Amino acid sequence: MLYIIATPIGNLDDITLRAIKALKECDLILCEDTRESKKLLFHLEIKKKLLSYHSFNEKEREDEIIDRLKSGETICLISDAGTPLINDPGSPLIQRLIKENLEFTALPGPCSVINALLLSGMGSERFQFMGFLPKKSGEKRSFVLRALSFHGTSLVFESPKRLIKTLKEIDEIAPTAQLAVIREMTKRYEERVSGTPKEIIQHFASKEVKGEIVLVFKKHENEIDCSLEEILALLQEELGLSLKEAIKKAAHLMGKSKREVYKYALDQRCTDG
Repeated sequence: MLYIIATPIGNLDDITLRAIKALKECDLILCEDTRESKKLLFHLEIKKKLLSYHSFNEKEREDEIIDRLKSGETICLISDAGTPLINDPGSPLIQRLIKENLEFTALPGPCSVINALLLSGMGSERFQFMGFLPKKSGEKRSFVLRALSFHGTSLVFESPKRLIKTLKEIDEIAPTAQLAVIREMTKRYEERVSGTPKEIIQHFASKEVKGEIVLVFKKHENEIDCSLEEILALLQEELGLSLKEAIKKAAHLMGKSKREVYKYALDQRCTDG
């Protein structure tokens, strides 16, 4: 039996009784970094065998884990913090367990994405998690446009070293966009900063940005400073929308009439043809 166990994202007391019981009774714990996991286990007064399991060795570990499970061992899968598989290793292993009809279950607990969603106050009726923001400006621009065009709340991870640069790039695209930066969740210096890109930049102007960061976007209702060509291409190529759907969404995003966007798209087709 494999247990997927969510562990604290900061405060070590944020762990369920069920998770503690599973960790105490298992035969083996799979973890990203044994050094980080030992801190939690020491806090919980648990001594167990640890096996490193991360993005660089998950494939080579797979057969060994499967063999152990088939032999009757109970194994716990944890990440350095939060819920495993959420932007962490483990998905191929779970697919293998399903294929081989081996038992596994997930024990609910801390998740930085859900925590940030709640703290942002931007609405949780519909949301998407998009992983880490790309480092390259061109890819990041498309990523940001996808977030701003989503009918709901979008959440991404960003490095504290790149946050200010990212906010400046968002400011160029949509200066009135409403964002939230959630950092150091559940820790002593937990902080939530909301506002436009420029307002958040000003907040961090006098201090160094530190800690784990989740950047939250709310659907943007005002004009976006991008070309219609760029918006239409993004909506069709990356979001898979039809031309009709892309025209409707582009018109809404850029504060233009559908007729105006349709005429532009038609003119482009004629020019390209």
